[in-house]
Amino acid sequence: MKSFFEWFKGSTKVKRWILLIIVGVILTCYGISKILVSEEISFFELGKTIVIFIIGFIAIVTSVIFIQKRSLELIIEANNTSEKGRQAQSNIKSLIFNRNVYEEGPKVVIIGGGQGLNNIIEGFKHYTNNITAIVTMSDYGNVSANARKDIKDALVSISSNQNEMKSLMDLNFRHERLRGLNFSDIYFVAMTEIYGNIAEAIYKSKDVLNISGSVIPVTLDEITICAELADGTTIKQKDRIAEVVASKKERINRIYISPSNCKPAPGVVEAIEDADVIIIGPGSLYTNVLPNLLVRNIAREIKDSKATKYYISNIMTEPGQTDDFTVSDHLRVLQEHIGSGIIDYCLADTGEVIPEYIRKYNKEGSDIVDIDNKKLSEFNVKLIQRNMSCVKDGKIMHNSDIVASTIIEMICNDLKFHDMQNDTQYLLLQSVLKEQKKLQQKEQKALAKVSKGKLGIIKPKEDNRPSKFKEKYSDRFKSIQNTDAKIIENRKIAKQIEKIEEQSEKIKENNFSRTGPRRRGGKRNK
Repeated sequence: MKSFFEWFKGSTKVKRWILLIIVGVILTCYGISKILVSEEISFFELGKTIVIFIIGFIAIVTSVIFIQKRSLELIIEANNTSEKGRQAQSNIKSLIFNRNVYEEGPKVVIIGGGQGLNNIIEGFKHYTNNITAIVTMSDYGNVSANARKDIKDALVSISSNQNEMKSLMDLNFRHERLRGLNFSDIYFVAMTEIYGNIAEAIYKSKDVLNISGSVIPVTLDEITICAELADGTTIKQKDRIAEVVASKKERINRIYISPSNCKPAPGVVEAIEDADVIIIGPGSLYTNVLPNLLVRNIAREIKDSKATKYYISNIMTEPGQTDDFTVSDHLRVLQEHIGSGIIDYCLADTGEVIPEYIRKYNKEGSDIVDIDNKKLSEFNVKLIQRNMSCVKDGKIMHNSDIVASTIIEMICNDLKFHDMQNDTQYLLLQSVLKEQKKLQQKEQKALAKVSKGKLGIIKPKEDNRPSKFKEKYSDRFKSIQNTDAKIIENRKIAKQIEKIEEQSEKIKENNFSRTGPRRRGGKRNK
C-alpha cells in the first residue's frame, strides 16, 4: 500500500497523466453515451460528439504512453549509481548515462600534460569512458614532484567523482606521525610496491579508484628534457628552459630527450593503435607536448593509426617558450620535430576576452596566439575555428565542453556519412550531444544576462579580422596604456624627488660637519 501511494509523490511526475486519463475516460464515455441515448441526432451534434470521443481517446492513449515512459525513467534512476546518472536530467535519454552504455563511446587518446590536458579530459567525460591520457612521467632522471602532480591531476580529472577524488588526493595528514605527508604521495609509493612499477600502478588505479578511463606515463625510462637554442646553447634542465630563453633572448631551435632511444611504457602503443580519436595538446608545446611525441615509435604509431588526429592550439603564448607564436608556428614546430602528415585537424580559438585579462597575461610576457590563415594554408591540415575560450579561476583556458562537443560532432558526421545512423555509438553520441548543446546555450544565455559588459565574457569574433582586439577595444587599450605610462612616470618622478631629498640631506650633513668645530672651539686650528 505504501508503494502504491509513492506513485502520487510530486517527484514521480505521474499525477498529471492519471488526471488526464480520468478526463479522457469521461470524454470518451460522454461521446459513447450521447450516441447510444439519443434517438435522433443532427449532423452537427454527431460531429461534435465524435470530436469529443476522439479527444478523450487520444488523452487516454497519450497518458498511458507517458506513464510507461516515466516508469522506465524511475527504474533507470533507481538503478543508476554513476555520478553522470545522478547529475543527468531525468528523462528517457538518461539511459545514455548508464555506465555500461558509456563503454560503447569512442576511444579517445589525449597526449599532453599540465592543466591543458586535464581540462580537455573533463569535456570528454560526458561522452565516453574510453579515455586514455598519455603524460610525461619521468624528468631529469627522476620521477619529479611536478610529474607526480601531473599524474595525480590527470587521475582527478578522469574520475567520475572529481571533487571527492581531488579532496582525497590533496589531503595533507594532520596526525602527529603522518604530519607533512600527502595522501597521493603515499598512495603512489604503496601502489608501486604492490605492482612493481609506476606505470602498472597507475593503470591499476582505474580499478582501485573506480575511475573512468586510464592514465599512462609515456615511458618508464629515466629521461631528461633538453633544449637547444638558436645560438647553440644547450639546456639540460626542463625547469630552466624558459628562464634561459628569456635571459638570452634566443628562440628554441629544437627540443630533445635524453636518452633518445627510450621505449614507450606498456599500454601506450596499444592505446594509440585502438584509438578512434587522438588529441595532441593543449599544453606547453616544448615541455609537455613534444617530449611525449619524441619517445621512440610514438610519432610513427600516431601517423599509422586509423584514428582521426587533432591538434588543439594554445590560446595564449608561453613566456620563454612560444613568444610571438602564431597557430602556424605551433604546427611548424610540430612538423620539424615529428614530421608531416600526422595532424588531420587543428582547432584554433576565435573568441574574445575582455582586455583586462589580456593585460594580466601581457604583464607576464604572454599574448594571444593569432590565427594566420595565409601561412596555415601551407600545411596539409584542416583548420577548425571556434569560439572556445573562457575565463576560469582568473585564467584564460579552453572551454572543455565546446572542444569536446566540436570533436564529437565531427565523429557523428563521419558515422552518418558511412550510413551508421542506427549504430549504438552514433545514437549515444547524438543524444548526449543534443543535451550538452542545450546546456551550453543555457549557460551562455545566463552568463550574458548576469555578466553583460563585465570581465570574463567571451564574445564571438568575425573571421579573418586582422586582430582580435585592436578594433573593438582600441580605446580601452589606449586608456590602459596611458594609465600604466602615467603610473611609471609618477614612480620615476617620486624616485627623482627621493634622490634630491637624499642629496640635500647629505649637503646639510657636510655643512654641519664643517661648521661644527668652529662653534665648539671658537677658532679653527690652522
